[in-house]
Amino acid sequence: MENLHCVSEQELPDWARPKTSKTPSETKLQLLTAAKKFFFIIGTSLLAIASFRNSVTWHFQQFWGASKSLYENIWDLAFHGIFGGHKFLFATVGINSFLFVYFWLNGLFFLYLDIAKPKFAQKYKVQEVNQLNREKLLKAIRVCLINQFIALCCSVPLYMLGTLRNVTYEPKELPTFQWVLFELCIFILIEEVGFYYSHRAAHHPRIYKHIHKIHHEWTAPISIVCIYAHPLEHIFCNVLPISIGPIIMGSHLATALLWYCITLTSTHIAHGGYHLPFLPSPEAHDYHHLKFVNNFGTLGVLDRLHGTDNLFIKTKAYDRHIMLLGLAPAKELFPDDKIIKSK
Repeated sequence: MENLHCVSEQELPDWARPKTSKTPSETKLQLLTAAKKFFFIIGTSLLAIASFRNSVTWHFQQFWGASKSLYENIWDLAFHGIFGGHKFLFATVGINSFLFVYFWLNGLFFLYLDIAKPKFAQKYKVQEVNQLNREKLLKAIRVCLINQFIALCCSVPLYMLGTLRNVTYEPKELPTFQWVLFELCIFILIEEVGFYYSHRAAHHPRIYKHIHKIHHEWTAPISIVCIYAHPLEHIFCNVLPISIGPIIMGSHLATALLWYCITLTSTHIAHGGYHLPFLPSPEAHDYHHLKFVNNFGTLGVLDRLHGTDNLFIKTKAYDRHIMLLGLAPAKELFPDDKIIKSK
């Protein structure tokens, strides 16, 4: 249904083909593996909260001062100093202006890698093909700017919902470090559910050809195309899944802003096309852009539960889908079968 313009089987790179070695059984209990992944993510998050509770918080308080942290000072300057304590303007124009700059700073970093092609970065490139050209890039920039304006418009009803949930703004009401970590865990789970099902729905034939097909014009994505999408897709697949969590939790706007920055960074990396050391792996979503199938979520939990990673787990890309803790590229750690045979 969605394989309208994906890369053909004959043109697939070796890492995207089924491995010649033994692969996981099709009959593996998907519920069990999904549960393992879920509890691993939540367990490590809670462990981090527990370990950070005393030591890290103490160091933060000692460093910034128990009475007023640097973050409070910055937030006070932005909210009261620049916007005069006007909640509506701050929650709409202020937050979106910051996210606009943050988005393009992330994008410029990856665009530098794509345009300048520094030697150190090329060995980390997931797909060797280069779809970047001036016309296509300018179109992507134009669509991204339109969608950022749409996000600004969406912030108006989100502000109203936040008011109903008693969202706070004042620097003195900034939450504790531990509570922020707890809320981030909740946000991550809500985003996984919201993005997975909205994204999978976007691949329905009646929706895909009119809406989601635009996003898949890039079979070898670059970072800024994370919001290169139809306006409706941008609202329901990009904006809402990350906004629902802070609304439900009635979070301080500073926590919501931190969360938005985390998600922007994450999606830039997922679409960036480079599997860089010490950063989350983009292999899963890159495979999705190449094949238009599998890997609809962000964490992979619901993909495992629903079996929508059944093709991906048979490929070399799945083996490479790890965080690199050294400088060796994933292609060297997990070389293609063809390379192994030639030795």
